[in-house]
Amino acid sequence: MTTRRAGAINNANNTLVDHTSQPTATPRSSAWPSGAMEKDLKLSQDLKEWGQDALKRHQYDTAVYIGDKLLAITDDDRDAFWLATVHFQAGNFNRCQSLLASRQLAEHNPQCRYLNAHSAVKLGKIEEALHILGETNPSHLISVPSHGSARQKLRHVDTHSRAGARHNKASARNERMPTSEERDREDAENLKSEAAMCYLRGVCYARQNSFDRAKECYKTAVQIDVKCMEAFNALVDNSLMSPEEEWTFLESLNFDSLGAPAASSASPELPDLIRNLYITRLSKYARPKDFTNASETLSTHYSLANNPDILRSKADLMYTQCRFQDALALTSSVLAIDRYNFAVIPLHLAIMAELHLSNAIYLFSHELADTHPDEPATWLAVGTHYLVSNKIAEARRYFSKSSQMDQCYGPAWIGFAHTFAAEGEHDQAISAYSTAARLFQGTHLPQLFLGMQNLQLGNLSLAREYLNTAYNLCQTDPLVLNEMGVVAYNTLDLATSIDLFRRSLEHAAENEADPKDSLTMRINLAMGLRRHGSYEEALRYFDEVLRHGVKDVGSLSAKALTLMELDRNWEAVTVLHEALAIAPQDPMATDLLNRALEANEIDERMLVSEEAQSGRVVGLLEDEIEDDGFEEALRRRKQEALRDVEPNRVAGRRRRGRRHAAGFVEEESGMGESMMVDSDG
Repeated sequence: MTTRRAGAINNANNTLVDHTSQPTATPRSSAWPSGAMEKDLKLSQDLKEWGQDALKRHQYDTAVYIGDKLLAITDDDRDAFWLATVHFQAGNFNRCQSLLASRQLAEHNPQCRYLNAHSAVKLGKIEEALHILGETNPSHLISVPSHGSARQKLRHVDTHSRAGARHNKASARNERMPTSEERDREDAENLKSEAAMCYLRGVCYARQNSFDRAKECYKTAVQIDVKCMEAFNALVDNSLMSPEEEWTFLESLNFDSLGAPAASSASPELPDLIRNLYITRLSKYARPKDFTNASETLSTHYSLANNPDILRSKADLMYTQCRFQDALALTSSVLAIDRYNFAVIPLHLAIMAELHLSNAIYLFSHELADTHPDEPATWLAVGTHYLVSNKIAEARRYFSKSSQMDQCYGPAWIGFAHTFAAEGEHDQAISAYSTAARLFQGTHLPQLFLGMQNLQLGNLSLAREYLNTAYNLCQTDPLVLNEMGVVAYNTLDLATSIDLFRRSLEHAAENEADPKDSLTMRINLAMGLRRHGSYEEALRYFDEVLRHGVKDVGSLSAKALTLMELDRNWEAVTVLHEALAIAPQDPMATDLLNRALEANEIDERMLVSEEAQSGRVVGLLEDEIEDDGFEEALRRRKQEALRDVEPNRVAGRRRRGRRHAAGFVEEESGMGESMMVDSDG
């Protein structure tokens, strides 16, 4: 086994290493030319230390100046690579590419090729970057977990993926399956560079809206180098995989390679730490127990209980469980430590919007606009403020600005779609939600919103399809079950709708969600029970909702309708007066009040007639004792009683006919559908 050159550049630290000692052999993968003769070792060493010290203090002009003089003295390609790295860190991307091209470094070394391609990406030259990187991933370098063997087996898929490097040896690799020695011979830094180039390749495909190819590039990058966090973050932040696909991918990663003999300097606990960190980033609702175990391990064993990333993961889970107050406490604690943690800001804004904290959003968005006007999250916050304030046109403008700054910024696309939904522009909302669904293939939220929009358009079959897709991605979100129950209610499948509403409440209770956040589901359950004929149980749920302080005209009208079904018309009149006190011009409550008053008047007249008839019978008994013409008097009074009761009988038949008609008031006023509440109502 050959050894690395003593003078190779440590790319991880961007440090210059002394290369005066000569190796016994130069590895094939290093490909560093020997460079010019050493002229003044002491002078060059002093210049290296000076340049490195300036770089640590971020004095890039000094580092560039000294690096240029050092390269002129040594004429070594490793010093040229270091100078190109300084140019990149200083933002001089064109000068970085020019220096690499002048010495043809990118043609011989993966580290230089990665730096050249990264500069092209920074300059927005996506086609040029893809040309430098090549279009095929080095799948033969993927390391898979071993089962009972200390050595790693390699999976060979396509050997023409070295992105233009060593084409003359690609055909030889096609003739055989590679062995573990092939990966072992690869320089460690070159492997990291190959993984980083896979990540850059994925970034380029994402910029071209080719998200499936981008996903494969990101996955290959992490499979080659488990510590390639950029690629892993791109996968989970953009939800490019379904929950089950995420866990399958996690199990394919070779964490044991971090503790292999080649990495003997690594801690034996590093594989376990990285695996648990990755678990906390995956979908929480697919395997909640695994997430809980990983979170507890990181909190107790590794003392990461208050780490912002761990708190963000817990807050994300609570948000899905509708525990908005608890989630807000966690995101607020993260921002208290790191005020400008842009990874947690979209979640923090979503929670505040759910809680209608318009003043807090206003202050936060203005602070971001003053300090970070170049961040997409800043204009996402401004758009959220206008959306909560019901200023839809302004909100749409700022959501659009945020998405233009980063075309892959999903929260901005979802907010952009919300503005159309708020105005009832369902077709435009569906188009925007579809774009978000394409960006976020592994999350259920865009599918949920698409189902809600089609439900409002009356496209029940499409709504059911989208909601079923959302349910397959997340089976524990109470909002998904609630919307599925609304679809079943509107298709008159009352038994299914009641079951779905009950399940949504059960999941909310299991998640320890605030009861106030599940009031919509309770109202819908009460509506389903009323229409199913379970009036007493429906009335109990209506009373429970009203006890929590909900005083809206829809809930009060629904309760009044239930009371009318139970012939408790006077109580219905009282409830409808409360509803009209809230909305005096509400047509539904007004119509119901008129009907309740008529029904109550009929009940009173029937009661009076019954009492009067009972009084006449008593009088007849007294006349029988005193009057000899009893039979004639009885016949005459019976006729009078029949004339009095007959109008009440006709009114009673009319009332029973109205109640027997399907839906009673629903068919006349459309109340049955309008009172059903969906998640955004």
